[in-house]
Amino acid sequence: MSTKKRILFIATEMSPYLELTEFAEIINKLAIKSNDSGYEVRCIMPRFGVINERRHRLHEVVRLSGINVSVDNDDYPLQIKVASLPNARLQVYFLENEDFFKRKQIFHDETETWFSDNELRTVFFCKGALETVKKFGWPPDLIHCSGWMTGLIPALIKTAYKKEPVFGNSKVIFTIGQNTFTEKLGPNFMKQAIVNASIKEKDLEPFKDGDNTAMFRGGAHYADAISFGSDVIEKKLSTEFSKVKGKKVVPFKGWDSDLTEYLELYNDLAGK
Repeated sequence: MSTKKRILFIATEMSPYLELTEFAEIINKLAIKSNDSGYEVRCIMPRFGVINERRHRLHEVVRLSGINVSVDNDDYPLQIKVASLPNARLQVYFLENEDFFKRKQIFHDETETWFSDNELRTVFFCKGALETVKKFGWPPDLIHCSGWMTGLIPALIKTAYKKEPVFGNSKVIFTIGQNTFTEKLGPNFMKQAIVNASIKEKDLEPFKDGDNTAMFRGGAHYADAISFGSDVIEKKLSTEFSKVKGKKVVPFKGWDSDLTEYLELYNDLAGK
């Protein structure tokens, strides 16, 4: 049986599959660096329709099929595909749903109009990622979330999923990045994010504004450790989270950093 510590990256974007900001390349490098440093690594991200399935050699994981994700009293089928990260012996799992991720745009349509179901897509992805880990039966020691779309995951782990044995020893790192949208998630977001009876509306208070800043604030609020993933951070967030009692904070050290600061954080949290 493997005695390696396990780290799960849950990301909105990751090079070479999807690059919305420069942090996509950092996630790629962090996954490889962690793998090379003796961690057992897996990655999860959405399978947006712009990700080329043939070029990146995605294929369905049959043993993980059959998951339905319930959001706001509706069930949505979840299909899981996998690819091997180029030049690394680690796997990236892609969460797919025809209604949410098949379209050929990310968060805005071809006229730059914000998709009206982005809040539902977000809750589906966050809950789907955690349900996928349960299906793996693979308890991660560390979960590193990046991208605003993952903001809800730390909150769910600390509330709705806190009694799940697979997350019983998981420490969560959340990266605050640059704001990339100016719109708001729809008025039903808070209601949809109450995925079971173990999470209450008051638990979602940090997310109440429903904007990009709120998604980062909520993720950072519930995480065990925080990193800054850009040199362009919303001032309110940099002020609020640069020093937080009881949380380790990794500052942004430039795009050419060798990322040792992250590995030191992982080793500290994982007790290596």
